[in-house]
Amino acid sequence: MHYEIKYKPSYSMLVVQLEPGETITAESGSMTYMSPNVDVNTRRREKSILGSIGLKLLGRQSFWVNDFKAEGSQGEAAFVSAPVGDIETLEVKHGEGYIIQKSAYIASTQNVDLDVKWQGFTKGLFGQGLFMIKATGEGTLFINTFGAIDKHTLKSGQTLIVDNFHLVAFSNSCNYKVKKFGGLKETLLGGEGLVTEIRGPGDVYIQTKNLREFVEWLWTLLGPRVRSRAR
Repeated sequence: MHYEIKYKPSYSMLVVQLEPGETITAESGSMTYMSPNVDVNTRRREKSILGSIGLKLLGRQSFWVNDFKAEGSQGEAAFVSAPVGDIETLEVKHGEGYIIQKSAYIASTQNVDLDVKWQGFTKGLFGQGLFMIKATGEGTLFINTFGAIDKHTLKSGQTLIVDNFHLVAFSNSCNYKVKKFGGLKETLLGGEGLVTEIRGPGDVYIQTKNLREFVEWLWTLLGPRVRSRAR
């Protein structure tokens, strides 16, 4: 599959050239344009009924994806993410997959398998949920970020602690656990809640911007106007 990531790093767009019969899977709603001979099939990306129930009860999120397949001749499709940021490619190999944030997923080639990674922290603490996807198989995985992508390669036993709102992806060869940041005072006053402690070997991908902080900053500008109009 031939692809190009245009307008890096701030306004990245993934453009894919599909050979006849070739398929790429993408996050629902990420398509910007496609040629008329590309057929689209929408489906929920879980393996089992149990997985669907788990999503509804634990995350209350659905993971809908679209399969884009070129019919009869070569086709083209382009994809973007909602946040202003970069798009990165991860090569998934047998035994070398990734754990990624659901919000970071944009697209993947046909032989990459996506499944929910549940370890008991989907809802999280104080609303900080982690909805993780496990990517295995063999192929190319495209992830997007809010801001730039900061990559860290951890050696065996090396540890990195990452704020959950900055965590994008990490190798499934890593061990990890989610824990509370500091005590109750630090959690309430310091603006932090949960962090993920990741131990190598493997790669960790971090986004430089925090969507929650951006929304809070935006509300400082819009909030007074909204409240004044509501009176």
